[in-house]
Amino acid sequence: VPIKNVLFWTSIASVPLGLTQLLLISHYNRELGIPDGAFIIGDDAVLSILGEFAFLPTLVLAARLCPPGIEAVLFATLMSIYNGASTVGTEVGAALTKALNVTETDFSNLALLTIICNVSSLIPLVLIGWLDGVGDESQEEMEAKGID
Repeated sequence: VPIKNVLFWTSIASVPLGLTQLLLISHYNRELGIPDGAFIIGDDAVLSILGEFAFLPTLVLAARLCPPGIEAVLFATLMSIYNGASTVGTEVGAALTKALNVTETDFSNLALLTIICNVSSLIPLVLIGWLDGVGDESQEEMEAKGID
């Protein structure tokens, strides 16, 4: 399966899974018989596991593109970019929270904030065309060419 397809579909699947938080915000989980605590733990565990799973294609892509001998540098750079993007995402989320006036006492725009944050994860898909043909070769094909 091409890495581009895996990245595309994990991004698409992350939106409805992230929007499950709306069940908690609206307390619909209680109508389904799921206590808040159980829903939070289950939701957090599932989203964390799927988030790690979604990151694997990036690591595979990096491993396939990495020239021999600089694997550690590439991995450190990739992790730095990942951590930097996480920090930027946190700050943008905080700014959006402030702009929507979501506070510890006013949750009236929390559902909107959740929707915006989840749908914004689709923005990188605009650039997915850059991955055309990247990482499409299997390990056997790469070894046959002497790349490995």
